[in-house]
Order: sequence, then C-alpha cells, then structure tokens
Amino acid sequence: MFTPDLFAPEDDDAALMAQLRQVLHQHAHRYYVLDAPTIPDAEYDRLFKQLQDLEARHPELAAPDSPTQRIGGKVLEQFASVRHAVPMLSIRTETDTEASGAENFDARIRRELGLTEADPAIEYVAEPKFDGLAMSLRYEHGVLVQAATRGDGEVGEDVTQNIRTIGQIPLNIVAPALGTDVSSLPPEGARFALGRPGGKTYPLVPPVLEVRGEVYMRRDDFEALNDRQRQRIAAGERGEKTFVNPRNAAAGAVRQLDSTIAAQRPLSFFAYGLGEVTAPEAGGPRWQTHYDMLQTLKSWGFPVCDLVNVAHGATELVAFYQSIGQQRDGLGYDIDGVVYKLNSLALQRRLGFVTREPRWAVAHKFPAQEMLTTVLGIDVQVGRTGKLTPVAKLAPVFVGGVTVTNATLHNEDEARRKDVRVGDTVIVRRAGDVIPEVVSVLPDQRQGNPEVFTMPHQCPVCGSVAVREEGEADYRCTGGLFCSAQRKQSILHFAQRRAVEVEGLGDKLVDQLVDAGVIHTLSDLYRLGFTALVNLERMAGKSAQNILDALEKSKHTTLPRFLFGLGIRHVGEATAKELARHFGKLDAIMDASEAQLLAVADVGPIVAKSIRTFFDQPHNREVVEQLRACGVTWPEGAPAPVAAQPLSGKTFVLTGTLPTLDREEAKALIEAAGGKVAGSVSKKTSYVVAGAEAGSKLDKAQELGVAVLDEAQLKEMLDGGS
Repeated sequence: MFTPDLFAPEDDDAALMAQLRQVLHQHAHRYYVLDAPTIPDAEYDRLFKQLQDLEARHPELAAPDSPTQRIGGKVLEQFASVRHAVPMLSIRTETDTEASGAENFDARIRRELGLTEADPAIEYVAEPKFDGLAMSLRYEHGVLVQAATRGDGEVGEDVTQNIRTIGQIPLNIVAPALGTDVSSLPPEGARFALGRPGGKTYPLVPPVLEVRGEVYMRRDDFEALNDRQRQRIAAGERGEKTFVNPRNAAAGAVRQLDSTIAAQRPLSFFAYGLGEVTAPEAGGPRWQTHYDMLQTLKSWGFPVCDLVNVAHGATELVAFYQSIGQQRDGLGYDIDGVVYKLNSLALQRRLGFVTREPRWAVAHKFPAQEMLTTVLGIDVQVGRTGKLTPVAKLAPVFVGGVTVTNATLHNEDEARRKDVRVGDTVIVRRAGDVIPEVVSVLPDQRQGNPEVFTMPHQCPVCGSVAVREEGEADYRCTGGLFCSAQRKQSILHFAQRRAVEVEGLGDKLVDQLVDAGVIHTLSDLYRLGFTALVNLERMAGKSAQNILDALEKSKHTTLPRFLFGLGIRHVGEATAKELARHFGKLDAIMDASEAQLLAVADVGPIVAKSIRTFFDQPHNREVVEQLRACGVTWPEGAPAPVAAQPLSGKTFVLTGTLPTLDREEAKALIEAAGGKVAGSVSKKTSYVVAGAEAGSKLDKAQELGVAVLDEAQLKEMLDGGS
C-alpha cells in the first residue's frame, strides 16, 4: 500500500505530483474497473486532496491526465467538431431475431472467403451489443487528449471534458502490470513497461492510440438517478425531469455543456475496438486477432466486457446468441443483441468494407424490448388480493418477442406522473417475463386535450368501496368475501390451517371448483355435495369424502380463527385474538365504532379503519351470515377480565429451540395468558425467551438490555409468578 514515505521529498513538488497522479490512477482502476480496491476510500480521498492542494499551489504543473480533472467544472458554449482520423462506421444489422441469423452470417462469410464444407470452422469473436453511446478516446503518449462522439461517422463532437468524469476511463494508461509498485519503476517505465498478466506479454503502449467503445449507464445507477430526479421534482426544483431509459440518460450526460452536471451522472464504459493506431512499422502493436487486441486493451487499464468470447463456426455463434439472450434481463446494463466479428485481423483486412459497413462483422439483434404504440383505453383490473391496477389497452405491438395488447400503469400516482391518456402515443417496454409497462408518453404527438386518468372509488368488479390507505400507493377493493376477482384467494385464506382449516382443500382443487362455477362465495363450500366433488378431475370417491369430512370438521372453530379467516386487511392472528378477547362476540366486533376498536391492545388507527370499512360493506356481512346459516360456529361469551391475564401488556420474542415446547405451543400459551408474541426484538420487547442455538435475536436483546428467560422461567410466569 502507498505511504508518503515512498514519495519524493516535498521540496520536489513536480515529482511528488507525478507520483501522486500515478498512484491515484492505479487505485482508481482497481476501484472502477477491477472492483477490487486495495486502500480505504478515506486514504484515496487523502491522497486526492494532497494532489489538489499541490495543483492549487502550482497551476503551471497541472496535467490534463490528472485525476482531479474527473470532477468537471468547465462550462462550454458549444461542442467543437472533431474529424475522425479513421471513420466510425456502423455495423450491418441481422434483422432475423431467430438463431438462424448467426447461421446466415457464417454462411455469408464462408462464401465470401471461398470456403467449402470440407474447410474447418471459422473463428469469430462474439460480444454483447451494448445499448449506449459510441465513443472514440484518443491517447497520445499514454495520455487521454480527446474524446469524441460518433456523429455522422466522419465528424463527431468533442466531449472530452465530460468523458474525463467517467471513473472507468483511464486518463493516463497506467502500468500494464497492475500489481507493480509504481515507486519501483523508472519515470517512463510506469507508462510504457511491458505487462505480463497471466504470464502473457503484451505490446508497448503506442504513441497514438484511439480506443473505440460504448458509454452506457448501469441499470442500478439509472434507477438511483431517477429517484434523485423525482425528489428534486417533488421539492419544486424547476427544469428537472426523469429519464426514459439508461441510454437516453447516458446520451444526455455526455452532451452536457456543463461538465459539473455530467460528473453527477453515473456513467460507465466498455472498450470493443480501435480507431487510429500508430502503425507497426512505426512502433505500433502487431496483433494477430481481434481477441488478443481486446486483451491488450484490458491489460492497459480499459474495461472489457467479461462476456466477450471466441466462437468457432455457426454452432457456437448460435449457442452464444441463445446464452446471452437468456442472461440479458439479469445483466446490470442494457443490451439489444450481440455482435459477431472475424477474429483474424488478416481476414478482416482481406474482406474489407462495403459502402460504410465492414464485411467481416454483423450485429445480431434480439427482439426489441421497447416499441411505440397507441393507448386505446385505460381499464382497472382487480388482483387476487383486491389491489386495483390501471392497465393501458394498446394497439397490438410486437415487443420483447410477443404481441402485446395490455401494459401496466402500476397505480394512480404512476399513471399521473407519466400523464398517460387515451389516444396517446407511448413507449412500451417488455423485458423477459416482466409484465409489459408503459415507459413514457410522447406528448408532442397528443391530439386535443384527452381526459386525465383518475382511479374509480368503487371496485369495477363487485361495486364495493375502493380505498387507498394513508401512506400507500394502491387502491384496494373492500369486498373481499364477495368480490369474484378475489374469490380464489379468499377461499384459500379461509381454509388454511391457521384459520378454520379445511384439510385437503388446496390451490388446484379451489381452481377447479371456482373455474367450474361450483362455488362463488365461502358459504358455497358448505353446500358442496359428493357428486359435485367426485366429478372433478382426479377426484376419487375416497378423496371426495375426505374433503366433505374436513369441511364438516371445520364448522367447529374459534372466534379468533374465524376472524382471521375472513381476510380483513391488517388483521392477523394476533390481532384477531385480541379482538376476540376484548369483545367476546362477533356481533360486538362487527358493530364496534373506530373509537371502540382503538381500545383493543393490538389495534391502531389503520387497523381500526380497515375493520370498520370491511364490516360496513353489506356484501361482507351477508357472507358472514350465510356461513353461520351453514352451521359454522364457535364459542362466544363475555370478554375475559384483563386482571385475570398474568402476561397482559407484555411482549415476548421467541428464539432458539426450547426443551419441551415447540414455537407454536409457546406462542399459544403466552397469548392465552394475555401476552403478545412479536417477531423481532425492539425497545418495546418485554422478554426474550431463548432456547438452544439462539441467534441474532438473543444478541439484540443483550444489546438493548431486554430481559432473557429460559423455558422454566417462562412457565413460572405463566403460572402467575413474576
């Protein structure tokens, strides 16, 4: 690790500045490119500040390759034009999005090279096709002197100030042997030494080197950027906007006239080719293959995609295309296809170019993930849990490999933020198995002044009230027991083991019963007959009778189980037990006001409102009465006196394995004695009950000073001890 002792004495500031720049370049490469930093951020910041101070004292010694140049600050009136010494040509696109596109390319190359079936397979380099902005980086004597966009291929824009802000792009091509301690190298050796990573020798850095590649924005960086933009918009900052996709965000950052703004936009870079390079006869490199050239760039400090591979013949090209296609949605960056290139540079020169495209390369596109279409209408769908989701009905469009006619708008806030209206032209995105979504609207193509979308206040399926709770983004239907959209979910919840428990009534059977129209509400379960069951697919007579027996058994339940089984939002098992204990009877709960509900130990304002809203729906009350009429019953009575509960008002957390009680038994005993069982330890926890192999909950209890009990001490408390 670098220490100040390795540096020139402070009276030789020029040498010290040069050494600081070299070390900072090396550590920046480890951080941004290799993702393997060897010094803490604070140490890097200290060295950086030392260099800044020296440059402030000696502005005449400042260098264009200094790491301090990454922070931006220069505001341009406009971008200067740059004529490319070697044109930045586009690559022919293979529009066949099937695997046969790779076979077509290989067949054409073999034909143009005059090869027969008897000749061996051709060697290619295959790489992802990045969805970013093409860039040319010019280095002279190892120092970045210019960065230019593609432009029209002949003339681009000088964006050097903005490109300097990208941490992955070396400002100075550092020592190729990245592990070398620069203090041991001669002054020019650090820049032009031979690198031997992995035992292989790489060429000297040539006097002129133009590296071609892609500037892009990672997906996580893009999401973080848009989050910051939304916060600024919410704070009322003028002129701010969110970005449609990572490519647009990257392009906007590269073309900022103020490089300080560009420095705040997180950009990345992949190298994939070359422009002008000093000729071999003038001291330039002598590469044999495109792959070797990429590995040399990597050894010189440029980021090269790890997915780049050598492929032999059409079969391996097809395998690469399919493999990258499967990985596409899981990558940290956007790609829209793959690129195939002849690996032999001699063969590349032999085939040459046609018009403005190389004959020796092709871009094989994946099915587009974003397309334009028109919004025909906006519907609201109701999910299994009652969530209302606005959905745009679209003019059919082929995107992501399928024809899409619907796209989610997520919720009312998102629909309004994007300002999606009927008749709008929109960008629709579908990636992999992700539900298609409307990314953005093209407002300049809007006709007239269509109505702004608003969420309905009644469920579009059952007519029950739709509510949006404070702090939530979604509206929900309150007719859970009645709403047909929630029918399957309601039945499964009611029949689960922790509710009334109908053994054997699982997903597949419920699907059959609902889809066949045999049951419509919970009470229909108890009207099922043997014939209706035995006629279902894969339902033998014995299985049918078992279901009927389980239904009969489930009629005899408890008030807490029945309450929990109703599926009232926010009412879990613990809350159901507190409600039953407090009120004693279901009718008392159904008729309780919000104020009366708030008197229950485990009920707050949100839960009280949810319970009141549920029982205010006539549909839900009707289903409860039908269940009672079918014979579903439970013991009722006056609420138990609070004073009779030894653990009343105390909260317990269970951790580890107890000697004789399992977790559910201990929980039941605590709750029966008036206590509450929580899942995590906090300052409000009264006791932690710890058994063998107790984990982090025990550590947290000790950290917070919460009392810890064993099983024997718990039982003593249950018996009335302190």
